[in-house]
Amino acid sequence: MRVILLESIEKLGVAGSVVKVADGYARNFLIPRNLVVMANKKNLKQIETIKQEAEKKELAAQNALKALAMEIEGTELNFKRKADENDHLYGSVSDVDIVHELQKKNFEIHKNMIRGEKHFKELGTFDVTIHLTSDITTNVKIFIEKEE
Repeated sequence: MRVILLESIEKLGVAGSVVKVADGYARNFLIPRNLVVMANKKNLKQIETIKQEAEKKELAAQNALKALAMEIEGTELNFKRKADENDHLYGSVSDVDIVHELQKKNFEIHKNMIRGEKHFKELGTFDVTIHLTSDITTNVKIFIEKEE
């Protein structure tokens, strides 16, 4: 089935392009989420308008993510965990823990955006990189201290 992308979708293409996808994928996933429209004669005539609208949405989303990256940059997160005498944690600080702490500070990110080490198992200070998109990244500093 040929469809026109309304938003850029990783592994499919950029907004406004015409791509061929499986019928079920289009009917069950892409169309209900308003990510594509059918590539019929009427929509193909309006493809320039669709491209312009998609570019405006993409630009607004990029600006919002850049603003979020500026807000998150330099945020410090503190964790207290039980540790043995060698400063090894009995548990760990995972990407989910980092996401929960960021949500407490009103930053909405997904755990898949956190790159690098997934579990920190020692006391100390670590830098964590958050990839909001492929070209927009920001860093947070986490401090893991021993729980008394």
